[in-house]
Amino acid sequence: MRPTAAGRSAPTFTSSVHRASLRIYRRLPARLRRVLVRGLAPSYTVGSICLIERPDGHVLLVRQAYRERWGIPGGLLRRREDPADAARREVYEEVGLHIELVGEPAVVVDAAPQRIDIVYRARPVSLAAVAEMAPRSPEVLEARWFAPDELPELQFETAQALVALARSSRAPQANPLPSTVAWFDRW
Repeated sequence: MRPTAAGRSAPTFTSSVHRASLRIYRRLPARLRRVLVRGLAPSYTVGSICLIERPDGHVLLVRQAYRERWGIPGGLLRRREDPADAARREVYEEVGLHIELVGEPAVVVDAAPQRIDIVYRARPVSLAAVAEMAPRSPEVLEARWFAPDELPELQFETAQALVALARSSRAPQANPLPSTVAWFDRW
């Protein structure tokens, strides 16, 4: 838009076309709007990964058949799968370990490869399960517990996940929201 003598912006051809397009878009059926957005918006793969900690502080790392460095268990979400369910499923499929997710996840967005990782902290549901943990998937060659000060070389994605978890645990918490009951009463 161009500024006018009155200080307001006069519509340009581009902004007029943009507004007209939005008016047309608003009148389209919701399903068609969704198809258009999914077709035009950049698409990302979404994965859930877990930093699993034992009570003694050791963390579980896996060495995958197709990667050189160590990483944390996890994988891609299935269609319409909840990220928390995907995290638990992937860990069980890879190493046969049942886990309990702890706290809120961190999110890592890596724009170049168009990847989003939802990073959870987790702990084994039982110490007996820790003893039985072993690779259960052809993609996992080895699974081991490491002390935090003795970590091997990590995959780039795992290093990003650890940084995101550290930042989120140190971030100041936001002020509480007004009562959600009041919000729902308005609707």
